[in-house]
Amino acid sequence: MVDFIREQLDELMGRDRNLPVDSKVRERSWKDSENCKYFMHSFCPNDLFVNTKSDLGPCGKLHDEEMKKMYEKAPRCNRKIDIENEFIRFINSMIVEVDKKIQKGKQRLDLMNSKLDQRPLSKQAEQIATINDKINKLLKEAEDCGIRGDVDQAQNLMGLCEKLKDDKEQLIKQFESCGFNYSEQKEMEVCGICGAFLVIGDAQSRIDDHLMDKQHLGYSKLRKALEDHKKNVEKEIGERRSSAGSSSSNSRRDRDRYRDDDHRRDRDRDRYRDRDRRDRDRREDRYKERDRRSRSRDRHRRDRRSRS
Repeated sequence: MVDFIREQLDELMGRDRNLPVDSKVRERSWKDSENCKYFMHSFCPNDLFVNTKSDLGPCGKLHDEEMKKMYEKAPRCNRKIDIENEFIRFINSMIVEVDKKIQKGKQRLDLMNSKLDQRPLSKQAEQIATINDKINKLLKEAEDCGIRGDVDQAQNLMGLCEKLKDDKEQLIKQFESCGFNYSEQKEMEVCGICGAFLVIGDAQSRIDDHLMDKQHLGYSKLRKALEDHKKNVEKEIGERRSSAGSSSSNSRRDRDRYRDDDHRRDRDRDRYRDRDRRDRDRREDRYKERDRRSRSRDRHRRDRRSRS
């Protein structure tokens, strides 16, 4: 009995209930203010851009995997909904800022390209542009050959591409030896994810480096999180509408069933009423016939008495 009472007290007040207040170890909760809300919900944006131009600095809150698991297991409540909404607002504000940067970058490139169009290109620059076009066409042909299974032809075309690239490098060296900066002649574009400036038709290795850059990956993750949230919201709205439509359909079926039941009851009442009326009429007819016969017998007896 004592053990049972002790277990009940442990469950209600904790095992350290008899310890001094300053010696008790408080049980941690995902609701504690020192926990990073964003980390528990999904991820902390402060971790995405460390040592980049978009560095947000250290978080200042705890990133505890145990608290994250506790948060994920907890049932959906107003507190979790508030955290989710706050997280979405924060990452959306970051995306709005980088989109402004992207727009400014595009405007800057438009201005630069308009100035370049007004400046005549040198002979070497024109030759380099022509070689770039040839390389791009050969790469496309090699890709088509690979798709068709013509491996030998694809390898031959790639060999031609390598030769043209060597010729291009030689022309660039000649161009820069004359005191020009070839990079100024290259056509640029702005990355629609992170806002970085990219060279159109740049080497694949440089493109891969950009795609794996911490800043590009960070903004990609932010955009994906926002997109996933929008899809989840649309899904929930669709489910609610479907549920409401199903409930409405069930209600209509119930109303129709009740109406049919009412009609059946009305028909039954009418049928019973008609039957009662017929029975009553038959009874009245029998009463009338019996009364008529009784009067006839009485009259007959009176007639016999009067004759006698």
